[in-house]
Amino acid sequence: MRSTASPEHSSIGITALRADHLPRAVSLSAELNWPYREDDWRFAFDLGHGVAVESDGGLAATALWWPYENGFASFGMIIVAPAWQGRGIGRRLMDELLRQADGRAVILNSTREGLRLYEQLGFVAYGQVIQHQAVLAAAPPKSSSNGVVRPLRAEDIAQIRDLDRRASGMARARLLDALFAVSQVAVIECEGRVYGYACVRKFGRGVVLGPVVAHDTTDAIALIATLAADHRGGFVRIDVPATSGLSSWLDEIGLPQVDHVASMARGKPPIRAAGATLFALSNQSLG
Repeated sequence: MRSTASPEHSSIGITALRADHLPRAVSLSAELNWPYREDDWRFAFDLGHGVAVESDGGLAATALWWPYENGFASFGMIIVAPAWQGRGIGRRLMDELLRQADGRAVILNSTREGLRLYEQLGFVAYGQVIQHQAVLAAAPPKSSSNGVVRPLRAEDIAQIRDLDRRASGMARARLLDALFAVSQVAVIECEGRVYGYACVRKFGRGVVLGPVVAHDTTDAIALIATLAADHRGGFVRIDVPATSGLSSWLDEIGLPQVDHVASMARGKPPIRAAGATLFALSNQSLG
C-alpha cells in the first residue's frame, strides 16, 4: 500500500503489528509480488511477534519473528514498500527484532536485496534454499518408499516432533501443532515407527508443500508424490534446501526452479542430528 503523502514529508513510527494491520499487509506484500493471502498473514501473525511502520494512516513496512523452544528464532516477512525503500527503515525494523529476540540464535532466508543489510548485522550465510513452483500439470509418478505412506494419526505426533527437531535442529512443537491443524499430513511408517512426514496446505496462489522430513531421498520423494497427486491442475510451491538433492526431480515432474534465497544465521546455525533430514521448509519465513 502506498501512502498518498510523500515519504519526505510524512512521519514514521515503529509500532507493534496488530490484527487490524493484516488487510493492509496483504496489499503491502502484493506490491513486491509476494502472493500472501490474509489467511497466510494471520497464520504467521498468530504464531509470532511483529512490528510495523505506519505513516499517515498507511502501512509502510512490516517484520515478524517466531521463537522456537530451544533458543532459536526465525525472522521473516520483512517488507518495505517501494516508495519507502532507501530510508533506513529495514535497518530500524531489524534492530527492533534483534532487541526482542535477544539471547536467541536467529535464522532467516534472504533475497538478494537483503543480503548486504543482514551481513552488516552479523548474519552469515550457511546454505541456500531453492524455490520450485508451477501449476502441476500431471500427478507425479508413484514412488516406492522404505515403509508405508499413510495419513497422520494423533499417536504419531510425539514421534514427528522428535523427527522434526532432529531434522531442523530446532524445537518447533507450536509450529507443528499449527501446521497440523490446517494441513493434509502424510507419514511413512516402518515396523511401527514413523520415519518421515510431510504437510501440504493452502498458501499464496495455491498450496505449499512442506515441511518434508524423511530418512532419505527415496522416502522424501514418496511423501511429496503422494501429497502432490491430490493437487494436479493446481498451483503448487515447494522450497527445498540446495543440499536436498530434489531439484532435478522437481523439475522433471513439472515444478521448475524459479528463485533461490540465502539461508543465514546470526549466532550458530541449527545443528541437524543423524537419521532425519529436512527436505522442504514450511515456508521461507518460518523455516
